[in-house]
Amino acid sequence: MSDIVNEAWRKYLLQLQLHPLRTKAITSGVLAGCSDAVAQKISGIKKLQLRRLLLVMLYGFAYGGPFGHFLHKLMDKIFKGKKGNKTVAKKVLLEQLTSSPWNNLFFMMYYGLVVEGRPWGLVKSKVRKDYPSIQLTAWKFWPIVAWVNYQYMPLQFRVLFHSFVASCWAIFLNLKARTVATKKA
Repeated sequence: MSDIVNEAWRKYLLQLQLHPLRTKAITSGVLAGCSDAVAQKISGIKKLQLRRLLLVMLYGFAYGGPFGHFLHKLMDKIFKGKKGNKTVAKKVLLEQLTSSPWNNLFFMMYYGLVVEGRPWGLVKSKVRKDYPSIQLTAWKFWPIVAWVNYQYMPLQFRVLFHSFVASCWAIFLNLKARTVATKKA
């Protein structure tokens, strides 16, 4: 069994080296799909909602992976050659004040408009109601993840690490974003 895992990991690393953006996008999409399947199960949905699962995977593939890829490349350019705790703290602060609020807002809008198919007025109302608590919760959780990511992860693994942790965070967001209509399915 370990030979199979080692070979799969070796092939994954090769793809990450040869096609970093594509590999990170696929990884993010698969992890987003896994987190949605778990969120559906936890929320009591009896039959897996395939359309929802595929739309959440699309979010990870088309947005989550590419956004993370370019964010971490940009951070390395902004802080090129700088190391140490002070630099890590600046990266964490910059990420938490820019991409964290945007990503949570964007996910809530995508989920409401695209995944659930709700009209803009209802989505806007839900975002106004739930966004502040979601973002405050994010600021309690994600700075620690970002610190570990910037301090210990090599650049090529940052999106993988972030996507893995984000799959757990997405379960929280999925459960927070679900509506009464979703429960009936």
